[in-house]
Amino acid sequence: MSSPVTAGPGRQVWELPPLILHPFNERLPASTLLDNSKAALMLSGLLPSDGSDQEELRRRVLAGRYTEIRMLFFLGRDVLRWIEQSLECVERIAELRGSEIRSQSFAGLLTSNPPDTVREKLIRWGVSDYAAIFRRAIGLNAIFSEPPLFDSLSVDFLQSYHRYTDQLFQCHMESQPHRAIAADSFRFDLFASGEYSRLLESQWDAG
Repeated sequence: MSSPVTAGPGRQVWELPPLILHPFNERLPASTLLDNSKAALMLSGLLPSDGSDQEELRRRVLAGRYTEIRMLFFLGRDVLRWIEQSLECVERIAELRGSEIRSQSFAGLLTSNPPDTVREKLIRWGVSDYAAIFRRAIGLNAIFSEPPLFDSLSVDFLQSYHRYTDQLFQCHMESQPHRAIAADSFRFDLFASGEYSRLLESQWDAG
């Protein structure tokens, strides 16, 4: 992991550990988030009512928001694990010691300038707004060490968590000086956990 890869005259591309994303397993039917999205549209008058009263629609919307928050929290855990591994990798590279590459450097790399292969894979997975998703996942993990309980969150936070988590991410990025890094110098791969397990198994079998 600590060996550079030459990418043209005088340029080195440092290999980082892969970012491995685990599935969000809450035993929820696939229709749950769709139902909550429909409730939000009914509440705003963009869809005809299904007969539910306003209070029931609000309850369904908040339940959906809470599910999204939990999904982002666990995604953020995977991202922070990758950031910690990347920091450990950089610490072993003599040329990069003292270069102010910190956790924020890798957060910026992931959200603003990931390698083309990572961006293309996320888009194939249907994750077009990956930058916002990763920002919010990191923002949530900046203040919560465990997934927050539903009753511990205010209605305002549940309704507008995306705005709060965007600001939390910004606070995290500004919390200490750091060097901005880009994909032309730092490369990593992206895998779903099952995909990565199969890759390792194939390598073991080949060995």
